[in-house]
Amino acid sequence: MSQKIHSADGILQVIPLPGHPAILPKAGETNILITSALPYCNNVPHLGNIIGSTLSADVFSRYNRTRNRPTLYICGTDEYGTATETQALKEGITPRELCDKYHVLHKETYEWFDIGFDYFGRTSTPLHTEICQETYKNLGKNGYLEPQSKEQTYCEDCGRFLADRFVEGTCPHCGYEDARGDQCDSCSRTLDAIELIHPRCLVNKSHRVVPRSSTHMYVKLDTLQPQTEAWIKQAAKKGKWSANSVVQTTHSGSNSDVEIIDARMKGGLIPAPLTRDLVWGVPVPELGREDDALMKEKVLYVWYDAPIGYPSITANYTPDWKKWWFNPKDVNLYQFMGKDNVYFHTVYFPSIQIGDGRDWTMLHHLSTTEYLNYEGGKFSKSRNRGVFGPQARETGIPASVWRYYLLSTRPESADAMFSWADCIAANNNVLLNNFGNFVNRVLKFISSQYQGIVPKNSDSDSPGPLSLNDPNDSIFISQVNNLLQDYILLMDSVKLRQGLQTIMSLSQLGNAYLQSSGLNKALMSSDPTRTAQVLSRALNLIYVLSALVEPYMPATADAMLVQLNAPKRAVPEVLSTDILAGHEIGKPAHLFKKIEEGMAEKFREQFGGDEAKVVSTTKSASATGSSKTKSKSKSKKQDAAAPVYTAPSDVKRGE
Repeated sequence: MSQKIHSADGILQVIPLPGHPAILPKAGETNILITSALPYCNNVPHLGNIIGSTLSADVFSRYNRTRNRPTLYICGTDEYGTATETQALKEGITPRELCDKYHVLHKETYEWFDIGFDYFGRTSTPLHTEICQETYKNLGKNGYLEPQSKEQTYCEDCGRFLADRFVEGTCPHCGYEDARGDQCDSCSRTLDAIELIHPRCLVNKSHRVVPRSSTHMYVKLDTLQPQTEAWIKQAAKKGKWSANSVVQTTHSGSNSDVEIIDARMKGGLIPAPLTRDLVWGVPVPELGREDDALMKEKVLYVWYDAPIGYPSITANYTPDWKKWWFNPKDVNLYQFMGKDNVYFHTVYFPSIQIGDGRDWTMLHHLSTTEYLNYEGGKFSKSRNRGVFGPQARETGIPASVWRYYLLSTRPESADAMFSWADCIAANNNVLLNNFGNFVNRVLKFISSQYQGIVPKNSDSDSPGPLSLNDPNDSIFISQVNNLLQDYILLMDSVKLRQGLQTIMSLSQLGNAYLQSSGLNKALMSSDPTRTAQVLSRALNLIYVLSALVEPYMPATADAMLVQLNAPKRAVPEVLSTDILAGHEIGKPAHLFKKIEEGMAEKFREQFGGDEAKVVSTTKSASATGSSKTKSKSKSKKQDAAAPVYTAPSDVKRGE
């Protein structure tokens, strides 16, 4: 098919060829390094886990690629620690076998959701061990490690100390008889295993458990606190961290002030353990000190080694990993996680990096989410409540629809509720009736009335940006440009949910443009020049939408490009004519299919849920796709029915 696409710098995405060398940062450019919280390798993720980190990070990484920025997105399974050992014990397999099993399950789940990591690795690798041990040695060399002896639970029959999840007992606070060594599930209090009344060994409940002293290595967070505090205040302000449990940002005019609100920091940090009495983990390296003998047969604590998984997984991706992780001048690090991981990424691990003494690439922007709950309650694997991992595929709902609904309800500032009724309404009212309708209407008209060839006329738009002084469509062009500016500002600020709303406002604007322009066969007969003009502008808006929607629904964007018969476009700042007259489009097809409303009850039967308990996160799913607009009469043509766009209150153009 014949392609006629405007060729100029910056119009198309720079897409690496298959088998391309590892992505590396470029000096003097905006280089984006992205991580999402490493999922534990002892279970399968549910929808809340996916929207909380991996999916959100994927959207941001894909967005930066549509801006042609060097971007690297790293993730992998967190494989060491007590949780892995205890789950392996329950399943009757070794920790390595458990990690191999769940690593594949996680990888397959994310692949189905179209989550495009540059590399999805794991922490149980030789390079991970090497980097963890090197960092530990640097902490020791710089004087930030000290041994401390404390009483711990010891199983005389197993002949070993019991880490928190290997011991159960009665909660000293509420009397619950099955409290774990780290937390009571009844009263939610954090526990130390030694506090449990009548402790029991998880291996065999008849074993004798007694207190015994054990020595571990601690990192001096108290000594590091002044440096950590100074870094937090500078980084949170510069990187515009999202609201979280560690810092609070207040704004006064053009100035902002960062206040540390974390209770642990306000009360004064205390030394934190770096070692555990476990088998499955990174062996504690020798420091060349007398206390090395006390650390034999111990491993590094999982909360120490897990964040080091980010650089170690990158090291497994490329031998030039230090160009990403020791390059704060050229690289901005964005980290995505649920609210329960904030402390470890903003206080604990940055303290480790500071104590290590090397010039680390440290956190630039923190993006956190609250919890996504399910149909009036919580996700629960044991109670068959909610969609877990590969189960999403069983519904027959395409990955693009899942991605759209989860991102449209992303719990950015408060907990959100998953609802089958809202999910179905989002597909039918927004994706099918708004977005899909606009795309299909334009492409079908060109296909049926012009044999798939973009019509030519004497007044065809010249390649490049459309004029704001256009006699027919000045308001339409201005509104599109305003929305594009807002989209870029929102996405650069990692306001993903509002970015998606802006896309749907653009497609709604496109529908209104077709309606007010009177696009039909009658217009084609009476004013072929105007018809060609409307089609050209609508078609190029669709081309823009394919770039904007690619981060959110990549499969949908690919389908649009096939129907447009066009290469991937970069995100533009203004509407322009890039698909030219004489271009041959592909075969039009519906991007979305209707989901019958009655399926909601069938999904509840399959995955649990109670409609009566559901508190909808929006008044209606269609509101997600609505622009905050009203009609305003200005001209007798398109302008008469075009919605007038109002920017979100927290978006300031030109900043």
